[in-house]
Amino acid sequence: MTAKKSGSRLEAEIERCRSECQWDKIPELVRQLSAKLISNDDLGELLLGECKLQTYLKENPIKQGASPRGPRPKLVEVRKHLTAALDRGNLKPDYLQEASLLMAKLCYAEGEYKEALGHYSRVSLEDLQLGGAPVYRLSMIAEAYATKGLCLEKVPAASPSLSNRNIGSPSSNRSAAEREQDIITCYEKSGDIALLYLQEAEKALSVGIQNRSPKPGPTAQDQELGYFLETGLQRAHVIHFKNGNLTHGVGRFREILRAVETRTTQNLRMTIARQLAEILLRGMCEQSYWSPLEDPPSVSPLDDPTRQGHTHSRSYTLSRRPRVYSGDNLFCPQENTEEALLLLLISESMANRDAVLSRIPEHNNDRIISLQSASVVYDLLTIALGRRGQYEMLSECLERAMKFAFEEFHLWYQLALSLMAAGKSARAVKVLKECIRLKPDDPTIPLLAAKLCIGPLHWLDEGECFAKMVIDMGEKAAEFRAKGYLAAGLVYSLKATDASLRSTQEEYQRKALGAFQRAQSLSPTDHLAAFYLALQLAVSRQIPEALGYVRQALQLQGDDIHSLHLLALLLSAQKHYHDALNIIEMALSEYPENFNLLYTKVKLEAMCRGPEEALLTCKHMLQIWKSFYNLTNPSDSGRGSSLLDRAIADRRQLNAMTLPDFSDPETVSGSSSSRSGSEPVSPTSPPTLSSLSSPSSPVFIFQPPPFPPQRPPSFLSAPPPARAPPQRTLSFLGSLSPPPSPRPPPPPTKPRTQSCSGRAALRQLSCSSGLQDANTLGFPSMFSVCSVHATSIAASRVEQALSEVASSLQSSAPKQGPLHPWMTLAQIWLHAAEVYIGMSKPAEATACTQEAANLFPTSHNVLYMRGQIAELRGNMDEAKRWYEEALSINPTHVKTMQRLGLILHQLQRYSLSEKVLRDAVQVNSTAHDVWNSLGEVLQAQGNAAAATECFLTALELEASSPILPFTIIPRAL
Repeated sequence: MTAKKSGSRLEAEIERCRSECQWDKIPELVRQLSAKLISNDDLGELLLGECKLQTYLKENPIKQGASPRGPRPKLVEVRKHLTAALDRGNLKPDYLQEASLLMAKLCYAEGEYKEALGHYSRVSLEDLQLGGAPVYRLSMIAEAYATKGLCLEKVPAASPSLSNRNIGSPSSNRSAAEREQDIITCYEKSGDIALLYLQEAEKALSVGIQNRSPKPGPTAQDQELGYFLETGLQRAHVIHFKNGNLTHGVGRFREILRAVETRTTQNLRMTIARQLAEILLRGMCEQSYWSPLEDPPSVSPLDDPTRQGHTHSRSYTLSRRPRVYSGDNLFCPQENTEEALLLLLISESMANRDAVLSRIPEHNNDRIISLQSASVVYDLLTIALGRRGQYEMLSECLERAMKFAFEEFHLWYQLALSLMAAGKSARAVKVLKECIRLKPDDPTIPLLAAKLCIGPLHWLDEGECFAKMVIDMGEKAAEFRAKGYLAAGLVYSLKATDASLRSTQEEYQRKALGAFQRAQSLSPTDHLAAFYLALQLAVSRQIPEALGYVRQALQLQGDDIHSLHLLALLLSAQKHYHDALNIIEMALSEYPENFNLLYTKVKLEAMCRGPEEALLTCKHMLQIWKSFYNLTNPSDSGRGSSLLDRAIADRRQLNAMTLPDFSDPETVSGSSSSRSGSEPVSPTSPPTLSSLSSPSSPVFIFQPPPFPPQRPPSFLSAPPPARAPPQRTLSFLGSLSPPPSPRPPPPPTKPRTQSCSGRAALRQLSCSSGLQDANTLGFPSMFSVCSVHATSIAASRVEQALSEVASSLQSSAPKQGPLHPWMTLAQIWLHAAEVYIGMSKPAEATACTQEAANLFPTSHNVLYMRGQIAELRGNMDEAKRWYEEALSINPTHVKTMQRLGLILHQLQRYSLSEKVLRDAVQVNSTAHDVWNSLGEVLQAQGNAAAATECFLTALELEASSPILPFTIIPRAL
């Protein structure tokens, strides 16, 4: 009796060690068992054979795709033990089955696949019971199914052993498809039983730890999958995908992921979640998606029925299946991107939790594997979140990866690009500096940093340093060296704008022209080099030379929007307004939703065709605005003041309107790229020459005003201070000669040649001229030229705060979401108001101005327009009050200063009028109407010589003055 109890305890201990894979303890337990129970010699042979086989496979793991043939002395001993156990026939039926399974596994390890299939045929795997089976037996059955599947793949389909031994088929002439399904069924059964085994093993381990005595013992180790269990879990979906059956492959992924997790399957689950997310992102669309809780469709566009072996998976039943997560409040994704994002966020959490941070040499391999796994997850997150424009969330995810991104360029670079896309330009520059340190020979990185410094940040000194980095690389920079000179030219051009001394302005002016010429010589096929050279010459009022280079730019890139716009402005500077209008209409045929072109068209139409045509264009802009922001377009198409009536009626709908949440910083910042009919380019894509050479639209871009005339009047002793910022200005030309007869505009002589960028990328990157001054709520695009100095920026921020406070008190100001859509709408209203002022219709102009005021009540442009209306009505005191309020918001608004100076002149306050106009000249010395007004004031004061010089300067400037200033075209890398 005592011997039986002792044997029972030994058998229980042996079973526990087999379940926990503690093979080093088995020989001692077998020795004790043989000493107490003589009749169990066969069981001892079985246990010793299993122990030696598992130890050998652990020390010599089987590799995927390897053929384990050849003599192995250690396996000879295993075969002796198992043969002895099987030949005697004294084992119980369960142990006899285990011995046969182990013998089949041994045959596979020795490369005897047909013999292994014979053992599985004699055992009849389908008859093995899972209910009530010990934990270790579940592992053996799962490995048996996996090994059988491997053997079926190794043995040729026409092998006689398959038919003679009747393996899983009643006939010998089985089709290849049926054999393929047998293999898949083996792997799927193996995977299900493997999950059940791991769940039961972890449950038994936790129960054993709780029931164990407080006496210290060996610590429990995590289970290891091993080659056969891992094959059973991963091979089925691989075959499905290989056969073009994505539906069943995705279904198999979901079955594994829905199973209750164990510590052993954590890494496997992360791998499967990442693979499923990649399939959902790259191989599945919304139409072919089905919910994880629904049955897969019988016919799916995901599957390829023409592929050999494409059949539906057979159904099978198991007496026990792995536990799955269930409950009433479980989240279930409803579309493919949602499920992919959920899987990737889970994978990212696991990757961060299991990240290897140790830098000691012993952990190098583990750290590299951990980093590679996390990098793949973050790359897929970039794709998933980039499609939705969720760059803010992407940057937060990548910031969490920084803890193990030491000296890893890829993750740093991805973080920098995500910060750029999220509008966090200052932080992006700092991260790019680290990228430059990690990869100092890559010219694209300092070019990206220069792009941010020139554009949204206006850090010109830093931008110059980054540009010089590229230039100093010399031949290493290859084609990007020209981009370095281009960036340097933009920096010098903007510095010339900021300079307060004329000598400094001229120095930077020369440097800018030299840099652009150098860029053009290094890259003669780059249309941007020729374009910026033409723009710089145009700003310097060298119109003929600018025309030559802009035509060269159009020969290289015939549909570049900025080149076409510059050509139209240059033609208008030569007073060829009809030709300029033809160019604008041709550009609008390619970019019909670009507001910058439409603003210019309004001015040209008012000049060439009359205000009625200009009002129709204003109405068209309202229609585009409503269509783009999901509003209803006006139905009728009348002229004149009826436009105002319909627009006012449509404006009442804005209170109940909710704008879409634009996460793209270019949309928020005023880029019109989305209105040019293209999708935004992912900033996390690798930078190319075309993407770096195309002007983008960052959060806000400062643009310099025109340079001073070449012959300034001698009586103006003080040099002009810094010029005004990125604002678009509207020149009210004084006396103009009649427009010449229309002549055909010079069309582009060659189609565009840079095919690498593509039409969508070109439009997105170059059509960013909608509202480049989106940092201010005054939208001073066509009415002002403001300083980029701190005083002007502070004034714009004061105006923004006042507008937000005032708008919050009005029920008619529904500024939900980003400000850019409302700024665009306000600009349209002000354009219409200006047209009505030109028609001497103060009532309609007042109504349009009020619509803009409802959006931004304290904008200096709105106050300026109200002053214009008061002047039209003859109320000079009221006009003076509006102008003074506008200047209190923006002291450098040139048009307001010019109109205020004229009113003071009419009020015979000549000294104050002269001071205001001199200040305006110092802000923008190329405004011919300001020079003309100053001449009138000086003439009224009796200073005929100075007045004559002012009139001559105004005449000279007016002869080369465009319909809108050249600075409406953005200058950005």
